[in-house]
Amino acid sequence: MTTVSGATVLVTGGQRGLGRAFVQELLEAGAAKVYATARTPVADPDPRVVPVPLEVTDAESVAELARIADDVSIVFNNAGIGSLGPLVTADLDTVKELFEANVFGALRIAQAFAPILAAQGGGALVDIHSVLSWAAGSGAYGATKAAFWSLTNSLRLELAPQGTQVVGVHLGYTDTDMIRALDVPKGDPRAVAREVLTALEKGESEVLADDTSRFFKSVLSGPVEGLSLPSAA
Repeated sequence: MTTVSGATVLVTGGQRGLGRAFVQELLEAGAAKVYATARTPVADPDPRVVPVPLEVTDAESVAELARIADDVSIVFNNAGIGSLGPLVTADLDTVKELFEANVFGALRIAQAFAPILAAQGGGALVDIHSVLSWAAGSGAYGATKAAFWSLTNSLRLELAPQGTQVVGVHLGYTDTDMIRALDVPKGDPRAVAREVLTALEKGESEVLADDTSRFFKSVLSGPVEGLSLPSAA
C-alpha cells in the first residue's frame, strides 16, 4: 500500500483532463508536492504544484524530468495522445506516433523513475489505460492501450522485488477533452481519481473505474466477438 498524504508525486500530462483531476485529488488528499507536466506548462496558483515541461517521445526530456523530480515516491504515467480511426486506412506514420507516445513514452517514464522509486523505498507507479485495452473499435489508439496494459503487467512483476506497487487503471467514457464532443454519458474524472487514490492506499493492483470497464474485464475469457465497442472510450 502507498500513502498519499505527505507524498511527493509526479503526474505526467497533469495540466489538463484526467491528469488535472489527479493533481486536484492528490492535493485534496494531502500530497506535499505534485510535479505536473505538460509540453508547454503554465503556472499553477497552488504552491504545492510544480509545473515541468515534458515530451514523452524525447528521451532527453524524460531524463531531464527525472533529474528534476528525483524525490517522488508516486508516479502517474498518464501522458498520451489520442487519434481514432480504422486501422486498414490508417496512415502508418500516425500509428507510429501513437505508439511512440502512448507505449514507448510510458515505458521511458517507467524506466527513468524505477530507480527513483526504489530509492524512496518502493513507492508506486500508476499506469493509465482504458477499457480499450480489452475492447476493440478504436483502431490504433486501442492497440496502444492494449500494449500499454501488457507492459504494466510485466512491470508489476519486475518492480515487485524493489517494493513498488504498480497499479493499472481502466476507464470508459470520461469527461475529458478527447471525447468531450461525443454525445454519450461520461464519467467524472475526479471520481476516477478518487478511486485510484483509494486503490493506492489499499495496496491494490488494478482499478476498474466504471461499469464499462468492469463488463469488458468480465468477458475476457469469452468469445472474441464480444470484445468490441461501437465507438471509442
